[in-house]
Order: sequence, then structure tokens, then C-alpha cells
Amino acid sequence: MLTKNRIKAVRRRLYAVLLAAFIATIPQAIYAQGANMSKPTVVLVHGAFAGSSSWNNVTAKLLAEGYTVVAVANPLRGVKSDATYVANLLDSIAGPVILVGHSYGGNVISYAANGKSQVKALVYVSGVAPDAGESASTLVGKFPGSTLGPTLAPAVVLADGSKDLYIMQDKYHAQFAADVPLKESQLMAATQRPITEAALNESGGAPAWKTIPSWFLYGSLDKNIPPAVHAFMANRAGAKRAVEVKGASHVVMISHPDELVKLIDEAAAQTR
Repeated sequence: MLTKNRIKAVRRRLYAVLLAAFIATIPQAIYAQGANMSKPTVVLVHGAFAGSSSWNNVTAKLLAEGYTVVAVANPLRGVKSDATYVANLLDSIAGPVILVGHSYGGNVISYAANGKSQVKALVYVSGVAPDAGESASTLVGKFPGSTLGPTLAPAVVLADGSKDLYIMQDKYHAQFAADVPLKESQLMAATQRPITEAALNESGGAPAWKTIPSWFLYGSLDKNIPPAVHAFMANRAGAKRAVEVKGASHVVMISHPDELVKLIDEAAAQTR
């Protein structure tokens, strides 16, 4: 039978073992925290006729690599107001940021990043990279090839007189997401978020790609923004790398997430 003193001795030894085991985990915990903090936060900004869920494939891979990811709900109301919305979000993030924009979201990141020293890289994914005075519509029409116009549904007129634009659901797959499984693109068509007509025609001032390194990714079969436009914008911006994915549609980040993650990894490595 154990005496009280014997019981106390056993307890002391047990506590010592548990304390030693806990202390042994501290260096690993600190290392893991440091590893995560060494990676920039990736902020993803979707474009027109899509939503934050369009980043799901990419987000899952980035999270698995230890990145912190924020997929912004882009209002799609106007370039200036949308850029201000994203800029306010950037102010809440500590540490370096890689800012990624799809389609019209590229227009937004071009201005949201101005004056934000924590933004270390811009990644355009089938994205609009305007210069001062250029709108998304201006750039899309710079070279032939866009078939977006005829696929738009009749505009929804809002109370203030502005107009919301959607892609007709039966045209969505072929126009927007031809390399995505049909059932998935049908869900995308049903849940697409509209953009105002004014937003597509709004221009801005000096863009951030003139001072922040940029990367470009786009599909060779993009029917919204012609590949020639993407190549022109990437060359003009002095992109660190521009990748054209053969056979990819406008939503290259959905059909080819690995290619985008590689570019983000490259941007993270070069901008530390």
C-alpha cells in the first residue's frame, strides 16, 4: 500500500515528465509560427460574373502551403469605390501582401495597391491591368477577339439609374468557363455576381503596376479578354513572368490552379 509520501513522490515525477514533454514542443511551435509568418498574406480579388468561391481550388492549395489567404467579396460597383474597399481591407493586414486580381479584379488591385507599402507583388489572372485613363472596356476592345457583348443578358436597371450586367446562363459555359465541367459552370452561372455597366467603363489614375512587380497568367482561349490584350498588358507592365496556359478559358485559376500557385510562390520568393 502506497503511503502519502510515496504518492506525492509519484505525482512529482509525473509532473516533471509532463513538463519536460511540454517544453520539448515549444521550439517546434515557435518554428512553425515563424514559418507561417515568413509567408506573405495572399489577398484574392475576384472579377465580374464570379464570386469569392471562384478561388476555392487555389485557396485550398495555398492554405496547404502555409499561406494566410483572404478572398475578398469584391462589390463590383465601380473602380474607385471597389479599390477603396480593398485598400481598407489591406490596412487591416499586418505584414507583406501578394495581391491577386482576376478579370475586372485586376483593375481593382491596380489602384487598391497604390500607397500600400506592404503590397509586394501584383498577380493578374486573366486580369485587366489599365494605365491612367483606360477602362476595362477600353482595354478589352484594344485587340479583336472578345465575344462577351452578345452573351450579356438584358441589363437590370437599378433604382439610381445604374445598370447591372449578367452573362446569360445558357451562354455562360462556352463564353466564360469552357474548360470547367459543365455542371460546375452551371452552378457558377446561377450564382454569378453582376457588375455595373459604369464600372466596366470607369478609368483611373496612375496604376500600382508601375511601381510594384507584377506577374500575369491567362488562357489561350479566353473569350472575355483576348490573349493579345493580356500579352500587351504584361509586356507594358514589365511583368516578371507572363504565362499563357494553352486551352484555358477566362477562369484559368479554376481549371489550372497549380499554375497560379506556382506564380504566387515565385512572387513570394522574389519579394521577401
